[in-house]
Amino acid sequence: MRRVELRSDTFTRPTRAMRHAMATAVVGDDVYGEDPTVNELEQTVAGMFGMAAAVFMPTGSMGNQVALQLLVPPGDELLTDADAHVVTYELGAAARYGGIQTRTVVADRGVLDPAVVAAQVRPDGWGTVPTRAVSVENTHNRGGGAVYPFETLAAVGSVCRDAGVALHCDGARLWHAAVAQDRPLPAYGALFDTLMVSVSKGLAAPVGSLLLGGADLMAEARAVRKRLGGGMRQSGVLAAAALVAVRDNVGRLADDHARARRLAVACADAAAGVVDVDAVETNIVVVDLAGHPLDARDFAARAADRGVHVGLLAPQRVRLLTHLDVDDDDIAYAADVLAGVLQS
Repeated sequence: MRRVELRSDTFTRPTRAMRHAMATAVVGDDVYGEDPTVNELEQTVAGMFGMAAAVFMPTGSMGNQVALQLLVPPGDELLTDADAHVVTYELGAAARYGGIQTRTVVADRGVLDPAVVAAQVRPDGWGTVPTRAVSVENTHNRGGGAVYPFETLAAVGSVCRDAGVALHCDGARLWHAAVAQDRPLPAYGALFDTLMVSVSKGLAAPVGSLLLGGADLMAEARAVRKRLGGGMRQSGVLAAAALVAVRDNVGRLADDHARARRLAVACADAAAGVVDVDAVETNIVVVDLAGHPLDARDFAARAADRGVHVGLLAPQRVRLLTHLDVDDDDIAYAADVLAGVLQS
């Protein structure tokens, strides 16, 4: 039986080029800034986004939390959307390790409205907790891979500058947004004080993310990373695979988007109303089972019985993700299986 892994967009079989790069990586001690492969990765990715510096992180969650600690002093406030990864999937780290108060607003598919941000930012001096930073997520995970319109991002940035607050981007899947909108990466880099991008999702490296920002800020980021236990030694072995990922795998993300849309169409054809095909902009498909006889767990179990593994978002919501492990034949098989489950 064929196995198709749609639970996440992390790649489970490093390519031959990645394995070779890892086996032959020149390494040093990155805690001392002496790993040449890590240094090359950081310089390469910072240059891709037109930003001054980058720091290699073990995970995207750590990259986000380091950024928030840099931008928001303990006891002050971060403003973000109610479904943001930084407040939904990072286990309260901002509060526990940064002493940061978070305030959230409900946003359609996780995309913040600039006017709402302007109205919600709290200034100093009014007996309230002041807002120090705003965080956006692009693409948005729980929003079904929603892409921020670039003009909306720019407008949020203008609101932040006018209010004197910082802007962070959880850009774990920002590569997808850039491909979907055909925007150059430096256009995004110019908008943010800090930006986290992942290399272990759509770009298919085994491990890692990078935090980008100004040179002085990234020097501070290294200290915060170390404090959180993220100082790695001969991590050039991991950075070597990440270099292959950023050089070889950005352009192919459009294939993942097309395959996700094929899955969406198959599900929508099988059961009316379970998928909004027009909302599938990148590599994430959300199947909404509200009103369907199956709940999310039953749906996932029946699909798994036939080798198709999906993710659970909520009691009535399932998430499908396409990635480098999933080819056209896998999509055809998965579409047939999922359609059959929906019709059962």
